[in-house]
Amino acid sequence: MMPFRLLIFRRTYCLPGLLAGLLAGVGPVMSGCGERHEEPVVALVNGRAITQTEFDFRWGELSKATRSRYEKEGGKQRFLDELITRELLMQEARRRGLDQDDSIRDKTQRYKEQLILDELLKDKLQSKVELTQAELDAYYEKHASQLLDPLKADVSVMLLPNVYAAKDLEAQVHRGGNFSKFAQRYSIDEKTKSKGGELGPYRKGLVPPEVDAVIHTLKLGIVSAPIKTDHGYYLVVLTPLDEAIIQADLATQERLRQELLSDKRRKRFEEVIADIRANAAVRFAEASRHITEDTGKR
Repeated sequence: MMPFRLLIFRRTYCLPGLLAGLLAGVGPVMSGCGERHEEPVVALVNGRAITQTEFDFRWGELSKATRSRYEKEGGKQRFLDELITRELLMQEARRRGLDQDDSIRDKTQRYKEQLILDELLKDKLQSKVELTQAELDAYYEKHASQLLDPLKADVSVMLLPNVYAAKDLEAQVHRGGNFSKFAQRYSIDEKTKSKGGELGPYRKGLVPPEVDAVIHTLKLGIVSAPIKTDHGYYLVVLTPLDEAIIQADLATQERLRQELLSDKRRKRFEEVIADIRANAAVRFAEASRHITEDTGKR
C-alpha cells in the first residue's frame, strides 16, 4: 500500500483569541471566528479519517522498545497499516452494535474511573514521595546481611601456630609464593584449609575481631603482617570481587530501594485516604446492616 497524504477541512473553530492562543501554546493568536484549519490526513478508512495528529499521538505513546521493533519491521508504514486494521475492526464492532453492549459500557466506565484514580494517586503520591540518602542508608544498614560490605573484597586467611611460621610464610608470599597453596599445606584452620584459605566476600564478623581491626587497612593483593589472636597468628590477603558478584549486589540494593519506596508510598497513600475520609460525610444506610452482619461469615 502506497503512503498518501490528504488535506481536509476537519471543522470550523470559534474560540476567544486569548484562550485559543493559550491552548495552542505557540503561533499567532486567532483574531476571529469562522477560520478553517486544514489538518493533514494520512488515511481514509471507509470515510473515517486517520489524521496526522492522531497518528503522531499514537506513535508517541509507544515505548522506545516498541518503536524500535517497528523501525526494524516496516517502520511507520507498518504502524499505520495496523492503525487501519484496528479502525476496520472497530467499525465492524460498531456495525454489530457491540459499542452499545451494557457490559462493555460498564467495563469502559470502570476502566475510565481507574485511569482517573491512577492519575489522582500519581499526583498525590509519586510527586511527593521521595527517599533521602539518610533513609536509604538506614534501610541498607538494617538489611546489611543481604549486602556486600563497602570494602567489596574477597578474604583469604591462613592460620599458623606461631609467629615464626607466620613471618616465614609472609616473606615467601611477598617473594611470589602462592598464598592459596601455602594455606592448603600449612594452615591449622580446618574450615578454610581445603579451600586455600578462601572465606568469600568480606562482611562484619567473618574474621576474629583482631583480624577485623586490621583488614580495612590492607591493600588488595598484599599479604598482611602476622596478626595475633587467641587461636594463633593470621595472615590475610584481600582480592577483588568477581564483577558478577558486584552486579548482583547492585541489583539487591535496587530491590531494597524499591521496597523502601513502596513502603513509603503505601504509608503516604494511607495518609491521603485518611485525610479524604476525615473531610467527607459518610453515613451507613440501613441496608448496610446486612453487609456488616455478614462480615466474616462464609
